Amino acid sequence: MLLALALATGGWAGSAQAEKADRNKPINIDYDRGGVDFVKQRTEFSGNVVLSKGSMVMRAARMDVRETSDGYQQAYASGEAGKPVTFRQARDVPGEAVEGSADQVEYDSRSDTVRFVGNAVVRRMRGATVADEVVGAVIHYDNRSEVFSIEGGQASPHPAGRGRMVLMPRAAAASEPAASEPALPLQTSPGLQQPRKPS
Repeated sequence: MLLALALATGGWAGSAQAEKADRNKPINIDYDRGGVDFVKQRTEFSGNVVLSKGSMVMRAARMDVRETSDGYQQAYASGEAGKPVTFRQARDVPGEAVEGSADQVEYDSRSDTVRFVGNAVVRRMRGATVADEVVGAVIHYDNRSEVFSIEGGQASPHPAGRGRMVLMPRAAAASEPAASEPALPLQTSPGLQQPRKPS
């Protein structure tokens, strides 16, 4: 099952986007080992690979970075047993960030999209608090529009391969009556009648 979710849904601010300034920042990669293939314009990195681009940080055991003919970059990151690929990027909302993890993560700088594949979990963080969470086999995140596409399946971390979405309440405190206000007694609606007793 494929589900599209805009961040505007359930209180994810539609006007707020991933850090806009990140788009024009250079990509930096730190690693233990790497090798370059100049013919195919690709480089393979391994050993504690960290890719950063402004506030965006992706960490993986291995990463393959390719440059397209028109100068954009594509990164294909994979984790290892017990250590998935992690992703984090600040949003334009102060104190908020998008964090995610998966067996594999793919980043495309041209479309500014991130694809989480296998045991995928993505959260919107408000400081250290999880504001919202989506879980699935594959989660596709568009940084520009802040829309998620979520697929369930065998590689979902949720039992039975199901997708899952958790949207936290936004104004729970505002909707609850104040402690000083007395509770109103229940009243019978005038339209309701008492059941007749059998004669």
